[in-house]
Amino acid sequence: MQAESRKKYEGRQAERTARTRAALIAAARRLFASRGYAETATPDIVREAGVTRGALYHHFHDKQDLFRVVLEAEQQAIQAHIEADTRGDGDPISQLMEGSLAFFDAAADPGTKRIVFLDGPAVLGWAEWREIDGRYATRALRDGLDAAMRAGMIRKLPLDPLTRLLSAAFNEAALGLGEPGGGLDREEILATFRALFEGLRGEPRP
Repeated sequence: MQAESRKKYEGRQAERTARTRAALIAAARRLFASRGYAETATPDIVREAGVTRGALYHHFHDKQDLFRVVLEAEQQAIQAHIEADTRGDGDPISQLMEGSLAFFDAAADPGTKRIVFLDGPAVLGWAEWREIDGRYATRALRDGLDAAMRAGMIRKLPLDPLTRLLSAAFNEAALGLGEPGGGLDREEILATFRALFEGLRGEPRP
């Protein structure tokens, strides 16, 4: 009985811990998205989450550590959106365009744009931000390019340099979407990427 009671107690503790962590991440996401990292203080986060300041520092080293978790969750959501929209049986060029559309749909959200593309590199530094980006949206792009090359739909080129160059173009275009004063037009961006992918097209395999 003691072992069973202890197991139930530990289960309840684990649930409370998970709820507290989730509440902190959700609250931080809302505040980072609406105010930005610099204008969000840790007392604001704990008040929004309905927990104590001690709870925040139990789960995260500091505000930057919490931001890192929020940013990674945003990157995971972008990647999931891309993968969900590229599960069809279209040719690899079509798959790349569908992935591009999914990326810009996700990046158009003002909160996502602020967290991932504006505050991310500034808060974490370029090297760490790029390492995180490389595990998600950039990996999806690399997989799409690799599939297109294997299918003979685009020319064989060094995969890593091509991925990094196109990833930089995607991120710059995402920053330009919705910029004050007009910014970049979504349809023009998509047309430009289509032209880039078509320009890479090779001869299909027999």
